[in-house]
Order: sequence, then structure tokens, then C-alpha cells
Amino acid sequence: MNKIAFFLLLLFSFTNCSKDSYDATKSSYSYYYPTNEAEITASQIGDGTGKLDPKGIAIANDKLYICNGDVLEVFNAKTLTFLKTISTYSKGTTSVPFTKLSSISIDNGRIYLGSVDSRLFVIDENTNLGISIVGNGQWWNTFVHVFGVAVKDGLVFVKEKSTTIKVFETSQITETSNWNIAPIAKLNTLQGFDEIYSMDIDTGNLVIAGRNTKGYLYYKLTDIRANATNSLTTPINPTVVPFADTKPLAVSFSTDWAVTSEYKGGLNYLCLYPKEEFMTKTYNPRINASDVLGENPFGTIVSTAQLDDRLFLADNTNKKIRIIKLNQSAIVEQR
Repeated sequence: MNKIAFFLLLLFSFTNCSKDSYDATKSSYSYYYPTNEAEITASQIGDGTGKLDPKGIAIANDKLYICNGDVLEVFNAKTLTFLKTISTYSKGTTSVPFTKLSSISIDNGRIYLGSVDSRLFVIDENTNLGISIVGNGQWWNTFVHVFGVAVKDGLVFVKEKSTTIKVFETSQITETSNWNIAPIAKLNTLQGFDEIYSMDIDTGNLVIAGRNTKGYLYYKLTDIRANATNSLTTPINPTVVPFADTKPLAVSFSTDWAVTSEYKGGLNYLCLYPKEEFMTKTYNPRINASDVLGENPFGTIVSTAQLDDRLFLADNTNKKIRIIKLNQSAIVEQR
């Protein structure tokens, strides 16, 4: 038996499995397991002589966007063909170089780019031309750095240094809006300092991978809107179920899954939770893997995304985007 077949047998027998249904005459099991599909490294960008330092990633309209130091890389997410490097915010006669990009979110035709240099760049998804910049690059003004961004349902969430998330409405950011707009609400992440933070929004909740709180942080959007004014004085706390020794590092939502990365026991794990269970804080991952078939252990995964049966992982330790195929095997046992 070859190595791949051996590990598949182990996976089917002991790990990464779930029982989907049961009746008196048969049991039906679905097993999920990851296999290596492809990877993106610096050699595939431009002339291949640069670097890849992946931070936040996002997929929209079959394009993969990668925050890579001071530039934004764009790939075709299906063919993995390199498309372009975007290095500058351009609007009319205004040109501002991107620097220290930490995070990205795409919503309603806009790309929101967080910069550690205390800026949020907002550009048009189709033309890549500038719409607005929030913050002027001075940490004592609008933002104290930017370590994460998530946008959906008319709200913009910007993670700052320490434990603060500032909340804006997308309608505040226009072609003519000021760089120093005021937040409508503030959230408290309980712990944190100057780490890149991963967050996403689904089913009416903002969810954050709280590495320092050792748990996933949940904030209901309805509660944020209802308590927005008071939160400017006393930021809103999350609901969190702490893990004993696990640090969530990244989270994103697809149609069916919460795709996460976690650090535990000295290893980095790719974890997939059924989204409905995850939203009720039932943490029973269907995939919980520190490597693929016993090889190529994961480094620190700071951002995740999914397109069809492909999982995209920003592996910052190994300086690559790992593309993992999500496989499913169904087994029916007759009784």
C-alpha cells in the first residue's frame, strides 16, 4: 500500500469524519479530508524575482486578492494565473503608494484595504481606481494602525491596535467624504495588541478569530446598531466560549463552512466547521489537520478563503498561498 492510500485509510478510519444521517436499516457517513491541489509562491508573481509575504486574502468574482507587503496581488482564482500587481491608490491627480497592507474585504463592488500605517484604502473593484482613503497615515488620528477589516450589510469593521474595533457605515465613505470620518460604534476584543486579526460576517454576526482570547468572538449586528451610541463610551463586548489551549488565527465563511486556522499544541491546524454548528458555538470540526496526508505541515495561516471545493490558505510562515482541495467520501452501511 502506498503512502497516500495508507493515510487516506487512516483518515477514513479515525479522523476528519462525521456521521450525517442514521436510520434503522442503514448508516450513512460522510468523510471530509484535504489533499494538496496547488500553491502560489513569489515565483509566480510578475517576473518571479520578488517576494511573497501573504497577509489578508479575499476572493470575489473569481479573482484572488493577496495583501503582499506594500502591494496587492491579483490572480485568477480558478486558473491561478497571475493578473496584476496594484501598488498605488490612484484618484484623479492623487496618488498614494500602498504600504504595509494587513487585511482586505470586498463588498458591493468595493475593495477595502487595511494598512498598518493607519489607513483604510477604498478602491473600485472593477477599475481599481480610488474612491476614498480613511485615515491620513498618522496613528494618533483616525486609526491607531489597521490590523483587520471586514465589510458587509452596510457596515465596515476596522480592527486597530490593542482591543478596539471601530465601526462605520459604508454610506459614510464616498467619493467626497473626509479622511477623518467618525465611527458610529466601537467594539472590544477583550485581548490583543498589534497582531493581524481575521474577521468575517455571516448570518447577522461579526465573528473574529481571537487569538489572545483563545476563542471566537461573536457580535450580533442588530446589537451593534441598537447600542451604537453608548458603545462610543463603553465598547461592546463579544460573546465568546474560550478554548483551554487553542488560539484561533483566521476565520472566513463559505456557503456551508466556517474555514478556520488554529494554533494548538505547538502546531498550526486547518479546521472546517459546519457553519450552522459554528454559529451556535458547537465546535466539532469535520477537518482538523496540521498537514496534508502526513506531509507538508502548515505554517501560521493568517487568512483563509474558499471557492468551490478549493480552500485558499495564506501560509505566512512558508511564504505561500496553499490551495487545498476539500474531498468528500460517502459510505453507506446496510444493516
